[in-house]
Amino acid sequence: MENKDSVLMERYEVGRLLGQGNFAKVHHARDLKTGQSVAIKVIDKVKALKAGLTNNIKREISVMRRVKHLNVLQLYEVMASKTKIYFVIEYAKGGELFNKVAKGRLKEDAARKYFRQLINAVEFCHGKGVFHRDLKPENLLLDGNGVLKVSDFGLSALVESKCQDGLLRTTCGTPSYVAPEVIYGRGYDGMKADIWSCGVILYVMLAGYLPFHDANMIVMYRKASNADYKLPTWFAPEVCRLLSRMLDPNPVTRTTISEIMEDPWFRKKPESHSNIPREIGGEEGKGEELRKPTRLNAFDIISCSNGLNLSGLFAESNQNKEALKFVSLQSASTIMSKLEDMATHLKLQVKKRDRGLLILEASVEGRRPLSIDAEVFEFTPFCHLVELKSCGGDPKEHWPIVEKQLREDLRDIVWAWSDGRQRMNSA
Repeated sequence: MENKDSVLMERYEVGRLLGQGNFAKVHHARDLKTGQSVAIKVIDKVKALKAGLTNNIKREISVMRRVKHLNVLQLYEVMASKTKIYFVIEYAKGGELFNKVAKGRLKEDAARKYFRQLINAVEFCHGKGVFHRDLKPENLLLDGNGVLKVSDFGLSALVESKCQDGLLRTTCGTPSYVAPEVIYGRGYDGMKADIWSCGVILYVMLAGYLPFHDANMIVMYRKASNADYKLPTWFAPEVCRLLSRMLDPNPVTRTTISEIMEDPWFRKKPESHSNIPREIGGEEGKGEELRKPTRLNAFDIISCSNGLNLSGLFAESNQNKEALKFVSLQSASTIMSKLEDMATHLKLQVKKRDRGLLILEASVEGRRPLSIDAEVFEFTPFCHLVELKSCGGDPKEHWPIVEKQLREDLRDIVWAWSDGRQRMNSA
């Protein structure tokens, strides 16, 4: 594997080294069947286990399976040998956005183009219950067409990992890009922390340098906590207003993703925008496109299977007990319509619908809202996997009641439940 132009698993011709860290190396490779260029991340299993990175790796696999988006680097396949784990991922020919910024500040239209793609990706991830927590130009890659790809979810958190108060506690990220509340360890909102990092990235793209920088880390954190930064004279007034809302040290009053997407500067079109890629989840592509479910590849199918999950790479992982899966032989549109009808019957609010995803919420008096993430995955146009799982509120108390009602309301579109119960012969 370490030799140039070796063949991995009789499937990938492995070539030059693209980069490396303490526990992993990334190589360029070519799929021998299709000729497609890919990148292969090679993780040393022994070093990863000794460093306590088992959960990070499993979480990264879980997250990358969950976030299928044009502006997120795609994970195609995961393989393993006795000593190595191999991530086969999308090849970003254009390299890191950092390399562009390192050459000097970007023009406003170029910065806006990348910023819009970044916000679209982050908005999508948040909708899936994923908080990146390490957004920076080094983790933003570009493909051969200049389309931005968010990468490196090793420090990400899932909505399920929130504490009782709905906040995250782990201090992580890159000092120059991390939100002030993350540093002080009093708990933080993963969405608001990511928004701060996006604000720093926007500043860096337009200025060519960091808003908060000092050789003394304590001084740098103090500057960030006080929003002590200077706006260059070449920044447009609209950008200054947007940045002031994103780099607000108070996470409660900091702007939201939806507000950013409605901002006049964000929505402003360049003089020539024919070369800007179509962005999934933005203003374009509404209507039926939003109802199209994620297409499952072989890796997804294997990782969904109780008998073939990836936890065998390490120790057995804890499965989400507040979850329900079934296979349906109905069309995606029929399934989505049924799920919406079910939400009405259960008095659940449809909070968001996007590419085969429904987020359903019900207010429970005296407690945080109970949320259910309902997602549809496509095997074939008329064979789908549907996953229903709790993603907020007090699932352990309410899930048994909710699950019983879900099984009752959905039985006419279920071909088989994942646990074998209520198998049907629907066509």
